[in-house]
Amino acid sequence: MREESGTTLQRELRLFPTTNMVIASMVGTGIFTTSGLLMADLYNPLLMLILWVVGGVIALCGALCYGELGATYPEAGGEYIFLNHLYHPIYGFLAGWVSLFAGFSAPIAAASLACSEYLSEAVPVLFTWGDPVLLKRLAAIAVIIGFSLLHLRGIRIGALVQNYMVVMKVLLIMVLVITGLAIGRGSFSHFSLGEVFTFDFAGLKTVGLSLMWIMFAYSGWNTSAYLGSEIKDPERNLPRSLLIGTGTVMLLYVLLNLLFIYSATPVEMSGVIAIGGMAAGNLFGPTMQGLISLLIAFALLSSISAFIILGPRIYYAMARKGHFFRMAGRVHPVSRAPSGSIILQCGIALLMVLTGTFDQILTYMGFALGIFPLFAIFGLFRLRREGLSRAPMPLFPLIPILYLLISSAILVLAYFERPVESSIALATVLTGIPVFYAFTRARRRKQVETADNDEHETVMPEEPPV
Repeated sequence: MREESGTTLQRELRLFPTTNMVIASMVGTGIFTTSGLLMADLYNPLLMLILWVVGGVIALCGALCYGELGATYPEAGGEYIFLNHLYHPIYGFLAGWVSLFAGFSAPIAAASLACSEYLSEAVPVLFTWGDPVLLKRLAAIAVIIGFSLLHLRGIRIGALVQNYMVVMKVLLIMVLVITGLAIGRGSFSHFSLGEVFTFDFAGLKTVGLSLMWIMFAYSGWNTSAYLGSEIKDPERNLPRSLLIGTGTVMLLYVLLNLLFIYSATPVEMSGVIAIGGMAAGNLFGPTMQGLISLLIAFALLSSISAFIILGPRIYYAMARKGHFFRMAGRVHPVSRAPSGSIILQCGIALLMVLTGTFDQILTYMGFALGIFPLFAIFGLFRLRREGLSRAPMPLFPLIPILYLLISSAILVLAYFERPVESSIALATVLTGIPVFYAFTRARRRKQVETADNDEHETVMPEEPPV
């Protein structure tokens, strides 16, 4: 039976806002926080820059694969939908289950905390009225609640705000890179500093962990797949948005890291989380450091906004199929936004803001987010074998094989380097199994009760008169 239009998502997104959503969800916490952590482990500027390029190539391979999957299954939900169609509903559920915690709620919390860190550098007076740690958490909470309320008003308003924020963010990065390299007080001699990297097993583990952090910064290359139900002409616009958005972000990331290395020695960079603010201070002085920190905080807001838009589309899709809480499937009768899912995600993100440590959350998110794209992209071989693909990618099967091999190696090496956080990520996946069967039993019980009620409510014909 056809669903009423008031309870379903509407196709309102064209190529430009969809591509902006890809860029917004990618350019955020990762690029403005991880390079200092990477340098502390690698201590080799040239190797770090090469790894950012490698990460971009992996993301482009993934974007091409998801373009084909998304054009074939243009529904809201991303991996949840793909794995449902390609394998079994439990795989889709587990992907959505992990997304609820590691895919969106945790990144929203981490990005909000990073935003408050940059705000504290830009406007320190705002954080001197009490305990600075508490005030930063309150600022992060205010950001999450504010954008959740905004996106409860619907995808059209949210996308309009997103368009302006993304354009401003890209302009900010380009201005920062061009002026920094042209007139900033830096030096390309920093590339020759550092230590020679040894590619033994310990070195490979470090490279694996570094690439996993870098892939977290690139996470979002699959953004359009989560919006399949709201994209106009998805067979054309969905793959193009992924490719254009990911390619743009790869260029921005390489340029930004070039600027970071130009601005500081490996010793200065090592372990610094607010790397953007430090780079601006070295290049232009303390006054500009405050201004750039404020602008980076603004740039992080667009990532938070994108995550708040994307995540609820997964939980909505799960709830509509009876695999999640019924409230997550609610659509606002006026704005047509998945209001129940937005509220649920907001609550979990707020809880995480009160409990997190940055590099551990980063490793947990990176490992958890690397699992299910492997299953989805492997499913392309089945899609091709059965002749179901609607938008075949070029260079098949080279591109999916390249993605599968490199991404699998990253996960294995990262597990050996950080077994605790990686095991927690695996535990998150496993805890979803009993939850899936609990929802499945509840759905079947409801179906039986509905069938019984329908049978009892059937009007019996009157007996003919004697």
